[in-house]
Amino acid sequence: MRSFILLLVSLLMTFTVRATTLQQQIVKLDTDSGALYGTLLIPKVSEPPPVALLIAGSGPTNRDGNNSWARNDSLKLLAQALAQRGIASLRYDKRGVEASYDAGPDESRFTVEHFTQDAIEWGHQLKSSGRFSRLILIGHSEGALLASLAAESAGAEALVSIAGSGRPIDTLLLTQLQSKQLPPLVLAYSKWLIAELGAGRIHTDVPQPLMELFRPSVQPYLISLFRQDPALAFGQLKIPALIVQGRNDIQVSVEDAEALHRAKPDAELVLLEGMNHVLRIVPNNNIEQQLASYANPNLPLARGLPAAIADFIQRN
Repeated sequence: MRSFILLLVSLLMTFTVRATTLQQQIVKLDTDSGALYGTLLIPKVSEPPPVALLIAGSGPTNRDGNNSWARNDSLKLLAQALAQRGIASLRYDKRGVEASYDAGPDESRFTVEHFTQDAIEWGHQLKSSGRFSRLILIGHSEGALLASLAAESAGAEALVSIAGSGRPIDTLLLTQLQSKQLPPLVLAYSKWLIAELGAGRIHTDVPQPLMELFRPSVQPYLISLFRQDPALAFGQLKIPALIVQGRNDIQVSVEDAEALHRAKPDAELVLLEGMNHVLRIVPNNNIEQQLASYANPNLPLARGLPAAIADFIQRN
């Protein structure tokens, strides 16, 4: 049985941010393959607050929205901003990442279903704790797809998609590769390999320029990911949903957000001027500033993002 445990070593810390007193707790979720760890941030309010489960995007991303080659603290800053508005949150290291490494040291065994189930179980534990009024799933990038897949089983009352794809991920990935001006042979191989993975076939002979993206150990996960249809999953939601998309995102486009909205017309749609994929205001035509923002935790979140999400949560 999985259990939600407040670590005794603790990691209970109380601090003040902009006159809002917060409690930060390091928490643990036991799974059949090892423990997952996360951070629970709770505003000290008179009534049980709503709680948001923050689900990170693709790759080896930790609870704060960072990976080994870039730190921007996007999810950490979002959690703090929500807490200042009376909304609790839990963010966690994905299996195989940092404190949750032992739950998944072999990435060749990962599937979308594993990460979806992790979100479901975190959601169950938050709801069963009796500390919160309702559960909201907030997914960023690929995490938006996981949120859609997990929402019903997790018992979520609402969902927020931030920079979520409205296209199958293989289509999105190919579009991203085409924008990188790769050598023709490398791009041609990418197209072929994406089609092969879409058909469920693994290939170990990967050119070095593509090894990080298509390394053999990650191909089983990509196969499971390419089977998903983000717009279809989002359209099947029976709960209130908010779509948030930055107009200066160089990875996911406004067209993706509009595709999600077409799939679920009763969802709310917020397009934020100037916001990029890591939730910062960056010029769309300055690739150097775009890339620099992925590794700059000192940049503030895009103005309007926390308020838009908090307003939606408070109304739903």
